[in-house]
Amino acid sequence: MLVHGILPPITTPFYPDGNVYFKKLESNVERYSRTPCAGIVVLGSTGEAILLSDQERRDVLKSARGAVAPNKVLIAGTGIESAIETLRLTEYAAEIGYDAAMVRTPHYYKTQMQPANILAFYRTVADRSPLPVIIYNFPQATGYDIPAELVIELAEHPNLMGIKESSGNVEKVRKLVEGTRHIQRSVTVTETFEAVTPRMLAAATAGSRGDGGELVQVGALAGSVGGMPSSAAVTIVGKMKTRQKEAGFQVLVGAAQKLHPSLDAGAVGGILAFACLAPTSCYEIYAAWKEGDAELARLKQERIAIAAQRMGELGIPGVKYSMDFNGYFGGPARQPLLPLTGAIRDEIERLLADVRN
Repeated sequence: MLVHGILPPITTPFYPDGNVYFKKLESNVERYSRTPCAGIVVLGSTGEAILLSDQERRDVLKSARGAVAPNKVLIAGTGIESAIETLRLTEYAAEIGYDAAMVRTPHYYKTQMQPANILAFYRTVADRSPLPVIIYNFPQATGYDIPAELVIELAEHPNLMGIKESSGNVEKVRKLVEGTRHIQRSVTVTETFEAVTPRMLAAATAGSRGDGGELVQVGALAGSVGGMPSSAAVTIVGKMKTRQKEAGFQVLVGAAQKLHPSLDAGAVGGILAFACLAPTSCYEIYAAWKEGDAELARLKQERIAIAAQRMGELGIPGVKYSMDFNGYFGGPARQPLLPLTGAIRDEIERLLADVRN
């Protein structure tokens, strides 16, 4: 599966009493679905997943699933400290139609997080997961930074499709890309090389029933080699035209203030908390880079760099207040996270004066 571009790791809205505000969750998801973002991530760190009960996690996954546009990649954060609980939540996400699982590094028993433990954990999850798995490294929160060498070793597993690398270390990104460059897998994409998932194909097939839709190999559109369709051959699924593309181990980053240099280092996109409040501003950096306009990408990066850095320092309360300021619903965070002071709210408004959504 292809995961290129910008994905917001959406927040979980709460009422003032701390209960999940599902209508606001669905409203946010619908708005993100109208942006140029490639998809959304539900129950990442920004989603306060670690502060939710097991049932709340399932309810949040189900609510977001019902609101997302069919053409957006849908990733579930399913990482829990044990492999068995991670798999249970991953299986539920698969049952309700998610496209991939993002699994954070286990970290609570830090002295036990040796290479053998991490290898066993991710290989067990990847072996049994019904969804492709993305490793999630966020040492600022977990206190554990998975070594690049371990990621490169894990990348050989066919069900480990990539990593969200949130350390902000651009040289580590470069090392990950270089160390996994030999991995190439065939993935299905649209005719314009955007992501296609089994959920999207199922929707396209269902939508064509009674409409004469069928699967057709259109090898003649791009010629053939040795009597076999070329890699550019088009397959029609209902009204969706797809083709195959070679994709490697996909490195996405989590530091919006370093998105442009990370893309230059080989990252294919970002799962960015800053995209929760300014998805288009993040996408503009990616789009300029994709089009080869380095100067425009640099200017777009400079525009958000200070604000993105400050959001990383302020954490979820800062992101949520910024969302309120930019027209999304942020609302309160759950304790022990506390509301921002008036001075910090004023600071955020100044920082975002030129980064309105």
